[in-house]
Amino acid sequence: MHSAQPLIVVRRHFSRLGADVKHIWTEPTPPKRTDAGKRGAERRAVALPARLTWKDQRGTTRFASVIARNVSANGVYVECDSPVSIPLFRLVQFQLERDMCKGELLPDALQQGRVLSAVYRVSPPSSSQPQGLALRLMVDPRRNAAPEQQRATA
Repeated sequence: MHSAQPLIVVRRHFSRLGADVKHIWTEPTPPKRTDAGKRGAERRAVALPARLTWKDQRGTTRFASVIARNVSANGVYVECDSPVSIPLFRLVQFQLERDMCKGELLPDALQQGRVLSAVYRVSPPSSSQPQGLALRLMVDPRRNAAPEQQRATA
């Protein structure tokens, strides 16, 4: 482990008497963020057919067939062959096709059937990529806690 280099800060301002005052102090360099701890759950690459169901702004129920590209206990990234108009933060029902997920190691929430989810990122389609939607699974956080944590809180 190496020691962090201090950050030297110099701030100049004028005092009430009009004199130029210089303040110099040092602050420890903040620790660098690593991407390793960024995600709360391990993400797995998959290619599974799924279905989204939501209500549009008029209250009409809409459906879309999608392909789940990666999954975790907290979220799913899906791609749509046909662009859909789903705004950010819209609640949607996400469901994997039942026959296709057998034998896959999937999070418990996804094996239960439909999962209420919120759209938190929309990637527009391009010439090389279909439209993508990042969904946050609306599951009880205690459901994803480690068994030791569940016993400690019970």
